[in-house]
Amino acid sequence: MRIRLFGHYYSAAIVTLAVCEALLFVAAMTAAVALAFRNSPMSLWVHIADYSGAQLIFGPVAFISQLSLGLYTTRQRASVVGVGVRLVLAMTAAVAATTLLFYFFPPLAVWPGVLVTAAGLSLLGSAVLRLVFSRVSDGQAFKKLVLVYGSGPRAASFQALRRASDRRGFTLLGYVCPPEDPCLVPLAQVLDASAGLLSLCDRLTVDDVVIALEDRRLSLPVDELLTCRLAGIEVVDYVSFMERETGRIVLEALNPSWMIFGEGFRRGTLRTVTSRLLDILASLLILTITLPLIALVAAAIWLEDGRKGGGVLYRQVRIGQHGQPFTLYKFRSMRANAEVAGKAQWAQRNDPRVTRLGGFLRKARIDELPQLFNVLRGDMSLVGPRPERPQFVEQLTQSIPFYAHRHAVKPGIAGWAQLCYPYGASEADALQKLQYDLYYVKNNSFLLDLAILLQTAEVVLMGKGAR
Repeated sequence: MRIRLFGHYYSAAIVTLAVCEALLFVAAMTAAVALAFRNSPMSLWVHIADYSGAQLIFGPVAFISQLSLGLYTTRQRASVVGVGVRLVLAMTAAVAATTLLFYFFPPLAVWPGVLVTAAGLSLLGSAVLRLVFSRVSDGQAFKKLVLVYGSGPRAASFQALRRASDRRGFTLLGYVCPPEDPCLVPLAQVLDASAGLLSLCDRLTVDDVVIALEDRRLSLPVDELLTCRLAGIEVVDYVSFMERETGRIVLEALNPSWMIFGEGFRRGTLRTVTSRLLDILASLLILTITLPLIALVAAAIWLEDGRKGGGVLYRQVRIGQHGQPFTLYKFRSMRANAEVAGKAQWAQRNDPRVTRLGGFLRKARIDELPQLFNVLRGDMSLVGPRPERPQFVEQLTQSIPFYAHRHAVKPGIAGWAQLCYPYGASEADALQKLQYDLYYVKNNSFLLDLAILLQTAEVVLMGKGAR
């Protein structure tokens, strides 16, 4: 089951877990204070009230730490050991960040022992909660029961949903085969709807009926579907269902009318202002923190290869919002004259053009720090589709439908596609990533931007997707 918040779909199980853990972190600090003053002659409630500020600081900090380490995402499924390591790292980061905040706001501070106790209780509570939720969410408690009306290629694509995250929100009960559709689905999952679609839905307690016909004008049972809708059963078209469950927009079934009449694609003044404020404030903060690192990296690049004519910064023309070109800045990670005759080339795994230092910079994403100046200039945003080179854009616009629509928003350093799909280095990869880019263009919001930025921290820390 998915919940729509501010235009973006979230797993009901993950939202429930996040709310429970946010309350747990506040409760853990409260319990730590109570333990510290358990022998005090004064009432415990007095001490708890005195340290209410610490509770309100530690709770959000611990929550953000876990969010930034990918502990509230279904995009990838980590092992038990992996989750445990991330929980420990998140609590360590939470203790460090809370200690720093206490330094700037001394009246809110608690003893170090109290903070460590709160972190320990939080870690233990999170482990128990996640064990319970893993059992519940993998069962039927948070899943919708889905019936697919159709048996052609679109209906058959349900069998191709291999990722656990794509199928976590629903249980496929079976298919109803219309007379005009070819039967490409497993016969064992074909259901008999001769007694009526509503009767079948009532018998199976169906939550959603997904319309997955190749041509809805040929065999859409309007009266039966309307009866189901009036009975409280959701009727969802194939593209909207896949958008909700997989976080992408399926290009093969996309048509302009769905984009014109569907929800989303809103870009009001408030959204533009908040996005720009986030870009400026976050960029200035990151640049201030990383300024010593930037100077060190610049010197290292110059010593290794910069004296050969390549320089420290790499400048390259990219396509920005509304198709306008701009100059993008990166730390140079490839040797000088890496492209023969200036011909654009896709990046490769273990690319021979990358210098030894450049390989590390790419893996750690440090080479992208100069793009913060592009953000301050307004060429880019912190979050958005990755900007491509003009040669690739021209090629992909001609071969991939709707490719130009990704330029409706500013390109970004971080993005939804980067979180959901590995590094793209071919036209086939570009097609897959476009489905996630269009999802972002349709559903972008301030909250989604924050979630992407925090989850990108995990990508950087774990070194995922870099080449």
